[in-house]
Amino acid sequence: MDWFELLQEAAPVMLKGAGYTLVFAVASMLGGLVIGFPTAVMRILPWKLVNWPASVYVSLMRGTPLLVQMFVIYYGLPSVGIEFTPVTAGILALSLNAGAYLSESLRGAMLSVARGQWSASYSLGMGYGQTLRHVILPQALRVAVPSMSNTLISLIKDTSLVSVITMTELMLSTKEVIAATFRPLPLYLAAAAIYWVLSLLFEQVQRYAEARLNRSHRQA
Repeated sequence: MDWFELLQEAAPVMLKGAGYTLVFAVASMLGGLVIGFPTAVMRILPWKLVNWPASVYVSLMRGTPLLVQMFVIYYGLPSVGIEFTPVTAGILALSLNAGAYLSESLRGAMLSVARGQWSASYSLGMGYGQTLRHVILPQALRVAVPSMSNTLISLIKDTSLVSVITMTELMLSTKEVIAATFRPLPLYLAAAAIYWVLSLLFEQVQRYAEARLNRSHRQA
């Protein structure tokens, strides 16, 4: 069997796995944003009671391997009565990990906005929440989009780790085909190409988001 015939035969299984990879990446990115945004806000607040837990979370997630976090959530927590399905455990682990990195991107972007804009907003009678939403965030997002996009592209590659908790995403699908055909080189190259294509697609999304935010800023 030549490479073309092999890849043609393997395509349905690998593309199905790529679909799961895409779902994991997008779901985890959304989960990471839900976690990362409030974490970033907590970290820029001056109150240690709020700041400290957020700092510990970020340090823990960034300082331990994602694989270990996945093992703890899926294999470790059942020992204390907390169980997750493989899908939930995978998305939760990826979201928690991504949330830490996204929070740092957002925090840095928010801190890059001049402090005078906070003062000006307060002088106009706006509260903290209004200033954050209407003045700071629109500017911060323009700065944060590239690094946030890098996190999403990293997530696409990190989804390969969910294969260790029996989820059949792209990498596990590839391994299953290899086990049946004993042809690792073309199949691993095909998997790499699929990851690359997915990354290129999200790079286009990043460029669109940046252009849209820049247009909105110029119009404002």
